[in-house]
Amino acid sequence: MASDQDIANRIPITGALMLATLMSTLDSTIANVALPHMQGSLSASQDQITWVLTSYIIATALMTPLSGWLSQKIGRKRMLLLSIGGFTIASMLCGVATNLPEMVAFRLLQGVAGAALMPLSQTVMLDLYPQRLIPRVMSLWSAAVILGPILGPTLGGWITENLTWRWVFYINLPIGIIATVGLYTVMAKDPGGRQRPFDFLGFGALVAFIGGFQVLMDRGPTQDWFASREIWFETAIAAGGFWVFVVQTATAEHPFFHRDLAKDANFVGTAIFGLFVGVLLFSTTALLPSFMQQLLGYSALQSGIASVPRGVGSLVSFLIVPLVMARLGPRTALIIGLAISIAALGMMGRFDLMMTAQPIMVSGFIQGLGTGLLFAPLTTLAYVTLDPIHRVEGTIVSTMARSLGSSAGISIVQAMVIRTSAAAHSRLADGIDPSNPLIRYALPAFMDPTQATGLLTLNAEVTRQAAMIGYVNVFSWMALALVLLLPLILMLRPTRGLRIERPDVHAD
Repeated sequence: MASDQDIANRIPITGALMLATLMSTLDSTIANVALPHMQGSLSASQDQITWVLTSYIIATALMTPLSGWLSQKIGRKRMLLLSIGGFTIASMLCGVATNLPEMVAFRLLQGVAGAALMPLSQTVMLDLYPQRLIPRVMSLWSAAVILGPILGPTLGGWITENLTWRWVFYINLPIGIIATVGLYTVMAKDPGGRQRPFDFLGFGALVAFIGGFQVLMDRGPTQDWFASREIWFETAIAAGGFWVFVVQTATAEHPFFHRDLAKDANFVGTAIFGLFVGVLLFSTTALLPSFMQQLLGYSALQSGIASVPRGVGSLVSFLIVPLVMARLGPRTALIIGLAISIAALGMMGRFDLMMTAQPIMVSGFIQGLGTGLLFAPLTTLAYVTLDPIHRVEGTIVSTMARSLGSSAGISIVQAMVIRTSAAAHSRLADGIDPSNPLIRYALPAFMDPTQATGLLTLNAEVTRQAAMIGYVNVFSWMALALVLLLPLILMLRPTRGLRIERPDVHAD
């Protein structure tokens, strides 16, 4: 629990934690648009350069479960300071990397250092404020979690085009310094020493599951999934690790995660819901930039600018979600957020190659609005019935669920786009018969299928149209999948006290 000193200084502590969280979440996507520039500078192939992203994701996933145990052992303040400082130093090292091995090693260090920032910042903020203010506090924290990935491509595109890709990492230095100095100055020292005996088997099994799953999701699209022996091997590691972890958690005297977490229906329900929301919503953030750049011809900066309304919609929802939760209840807020998100994906399912940026920006704003109305109530409901002593472990599990969901979602939807595009290309190509005079008459001269250059141009256009079909089909399927999530909300039971609180109640 928070000390009296921390409660008295909760505003500056909150500000420092928000900066640290934003720095961490921003870095998960800001480097994406700079990859082509890094590729030339680091003399890497297109397949090799993706390890700049993969190494960070895997390191974060593997370190996240351990960060809770470490924070209880050495204290939350020391753990946060080490995480922020390590993340900042690793960012600077990434900026000065001269080859791919150095960059991958520094990104691994960055992921290890930053893994604790999201779950620990959430835990501290939950302890600093009374329960009646939790909806507003979680709305604020969710803003940093969601806005980071949304603003990352825009900021990364601007920095890459106007400075160099190295400044994508250098910008973390002032943020890291401010957050470190702020926490060191105002946050009370936490002695730690409260950990249970370390469950080596449980942790090892969890690492095998997360590591195997992350590599599986990352390598699957390029290895043709289960047509590859590598994918089967990684699947076996992930499945075996998961099975051992479940058995160890159920039977061990001191499991890695306390069994009380599984007894809280609200917490289990929100974790499952968060997993599927991560699969279905965060994957669109990864899909849209490639859609705009490959099919509509946008530059990295233009695609980033077109994504700005999504962030604006999230900001609007963060301002209104405490009032919505107070007046209607968290579950109703979740239903509204889900309905808005479904509407946004439905609009994306009607995209076409002749459209302007307006449909992208409008649907992005609506989706940002819906996403903001999802995550604050979800985070609030996760901890309203959970014993405060389990909050650290609870935030770790929730963070892992969202991360695994978003990782799986990105790989799954990209694979779906590729497969549906290939099927659409086959159908479209079958309908084009070069010997048919009507088809030759309808096609422009530069697409004359009887000429080699014309045939290549025609095939490129068929590929483009097929890819468009693939994207809109996937967006439509995602909207349908969100509809199927509605029954999960019935699992969540808010306390009566949380429903009747109003956001105009001031802190003690």
